[in-house]
Amino acid sequence: MNITNYSSILITGSAGFIGANLVNRLLKEMNSGTIVSLDNMNDYYDISLKEYRLREIESAAEKNKNVSYRFIRGSIADKALVDSLFEKYHFDIVVNLAAQAGVRHSIDHPDVYIESNIIGFYNILEACRNYPVKHLVYASSSSVYGGNKKVPFSTDDKVDNPVSLYAATKKSDELMAHAYSKLYNIPATGLRFFTVYGPAGRPDMAYFGFTDKLVKGEKIKIFNYGNCKRDFTYIDDIVEGIMRVMQSPPEKKNGEDGLPIPPYALYNIGGGAPENLLDFVQILSEKLVRAEVLPADYDFDAHKELVPMQAGDVPVTYADSTALERDFGFRPCVTLREGLRRFAEWYKEFYQ
Repeated sequence: MNITNYSSILITGSAGFIGANLVNRLLKEMNSGTIVSLDNMNDYYDISLKEYRLREIESAAEKNKNVSYRFIRGSIADKALVDSLFEKYHFDIVVNLAAQAGVRHSIDHPDVYIESNIIGFYNILEACRNYPVKHLVYASSSSVYGGNKKVPFSTDDKVDNPVSLYAATKKSDELMAHAYSKLYNIPATGLRFFTVYGPAGRPDMAYFGFTDKLVKGEKIKIFNYGNCKRDFTYIDDIVEGIMRVMQSPPEKKNGEDGLPIPPYALYNIGGGAPENLLDFVQILSEKLVRAEVLPADYDFDAHKELVPMQAGDVPVTYADSTALERDFGFRPCVTLREGLRRFAEWYKEFYQ
C-alpha cells in the first residue's frame, strides 16, 4: 500500500482499541512522514490497557526512525488544542476514532457523549475546514441501524430511529460530516464498524467481560435469552479496511449547477456472518480452555444465565459490506474461531 504519499496523519483516539492497532500498522508500513496521535486517556475502562497499547506503539515507533511519531494527551473537545495541531502539522489525512463508546454507558452518562461525540467531532470538522485536508475518515457505528428489521444492514437503509444516545450521536456525526463535505468540499468517509473484537480489546465488550467473569467463577448474563446475533469483526480486518479507505478519498467534482457534489462516502465494515450469542459463548469457552485460561473441566452451563434484553440493545447486527468489497476489493476474512483463539492466547499472556 502506498501510504507513504501522505506526509502528515492525525489519528484521534489513538490509545483506544482500533486507534492503537491502526497506529501500529501505519508505523510498520510508512517509510516517511509524521503521525500525530491524540487521546484523552479517560478512565471509562482500565487505563492500564490503554497504557499497554501505547507502549506497543512506542516500541513500533522506536523501530521506525523514518517516521516522526508524537503522542499528545488531550481531548478533541478542546477546540484550542485541536486548532493548534492542525495549524502546526497541516494534516493530509485525519482519522477520527476518538469517541465516548458504549451503548449502556450512554444511558447513565449522557454528558460525555455530547462532549466527545458531538462537540469534539464538530471541532475536528471545523479544523478540516480551516486547514484543508485531503481526506477525513471517521468512525461511525453499526448502532445507527437501531432496531431495523431488514437484514443485512445496508448504508442505503433509513437510520432515523436510534435506540440509544450513543447511536444518536454517531448518526449526528454522519449528518454533520455530510454537511461539511457539501459546504466546504471536504473529502470525508464514514465507517460503520460492527462489533469489533480481538487481543487488548475493550473490556466492556461481551467477549472480554464474559472472560473476566468466567475466570472469577461468576455467572455471565446472556441477554434476550440467547436470541441475539452479532456480526463480529476481528480487529485486523477493521484496520485493513481503514487503511484501504484512508488512501482513496471520495472524488471532488461539481454537479450540473456548477456547485460541488459532496465528496462523501459511507461504508459498513462487518464480518457479514452474524453469530448467535450462545454459539459465540461456546466457541469462546473452547478457546479459553485451549489457551489454559480456564481448566479443562470447567462447567460452563453452571456459569450461564439467560436474561431479558437490556435497554439500548438490539437483537441482531448484520453488515452488508458489498460496497466495501466493490470499491476496495476487500472483505473481512478472519473467522470467529481464529479471532477468539488469538484473543484467548493474548488474555493468558497479559493477565495470567
